[in-house]
Amino acid sequence: MVQLPCPPPPAVSIGELEAQYPQCCKALRLLIRDGTTLARIKRTVCWQRLALLHHCLPRQYRDPEMLFLHLRRQWRQGGGGTSRGE
Repeated sequence: MVQLPCPPPPAVSIGELEAQYPQCCKALRLLIRDGTTLARIKRTVCWQRLALLHHCLPRQYRDPEMLFLHLRRQWRQGGGGTSRGE
């Protein structure tokens, strides 16, 4: 089977990434709540954006894998963050 190259993603500024950080974290929480595997989560747009933020601003933003582990642990302990209607 022949694989076609993927088109490059549209350019996103750091400011736009920072503005979208809460939405990416919420998407990650929802994926964790739904039981999505880490391998599948790593293929999502939110993961790519979280990884890019960490790469560009590592002091301000966690490694997405650490964030995943933290959120998954929090969800398993019953603090999934769904009390605000998320």
